[in-house]
Amino acid sequence: MLINGKDLLAVANAHNFAVPAFNVSDYAMSNGLFEICEEKAAPWILAIHPDEVSHIGHEVILALRERAHRSTVPVAIHWDHGGTFEQMLTAIQIGFTSVMIDGSMLPFEENVAITKRVVDAAHVVGLSVEGELGTIGKTDGQAEAGTDDIIYTDPKQAVEFIERTGVDSLAIAIGTRHGIYPSTLKPELKLDLLSEIKGRVGIPLVLHGGSNNPDHEIGQSVKLGINKINISSDIKVGYFNAMRDVLTDRELREPNLIEPPATAAMKVVAAQKIDLFDAAGKAHLYTIALAAGSRRVGRRSDALVA
Repeated sequence: MLINGKDLLAVANAHNFAVPAFNVSDYAMSNGLFEICEEKAAPWILAIHPDEVSHIGHEVILALRERAHRSTVPVAIHWDHGGTFEQMLTAIQIGFTSVMIDGSMLPFEENVAITKRVVDAAHVVGLSVEGELGTIGKTDGQAEAGTDDIIYTDPKQAVEFIERTGVDSLAIAIGTRHGIYPSTLKPELKLDLLSEIKGRVGIPLVLHGGSNNPDHEIGQSVKLGINKINISSDIKVGYFNAMRDVLTDRELREPNLIEPPATAAMKVVAAQKIDLFDAAGKAHLYTIALAAGSRRVGRRSDALVA
């Protein structure tokens, strides 16, 4: 079932779990992630950031939408880390059901302005919007952008940001970094800051840079109110390391021999994340939510369906 991000995360917020947002950079990866999420009966977000969009092409989004419509679990297709209003318009035009506008590197007022502009455009056509306040750290040049020194989210600013922009979810900075941590950096989340922010805001909170953080911290962040966790590097490491192993056989050339072991390795990583986020078995909650919406309006509700 293809739905938008607001409805996907509303259920997670109400039932205190986190939806995995797995970044997809090729179609074989998407097939494996659909499979494992369906096996685990877990809702998920198929996330694609601008570099990945340019790599896989706009036309693939139509195929991903068709696969999501046929899926037995709820799925949102999400433009990750959008940097411009024009990118958001592209996401609307080519079939995304959720967008993120990342103005975290901008001064507060400029971040509010561009986020509000995106919200106004996206909400008209039923897309949900994720904003970001505070900055995610960086580890290397391969992952999404970040800062050398993390700027932690200010709880009072978070309240003002949400009120002034109308975002459906908010990515916060509590200590994560994009990419894989080098030995010189120690992952550490400010869970007390997360608790304070959650106590002040009602919308779902998002954790970017979820790869390579200690499981006990990630698990605790879910209990304290994180409802979406982005995972990119961890599944790509599993996928491409397995592919490198397979390609030591220089005679192999057919994708149906090369890609399945890589997909299987990625699915192991994704399954562990789904369990860690307490998302396994939660797909049935969306059927309940859809039925409840139908009863409220006296007919079948299309609110959840994209």
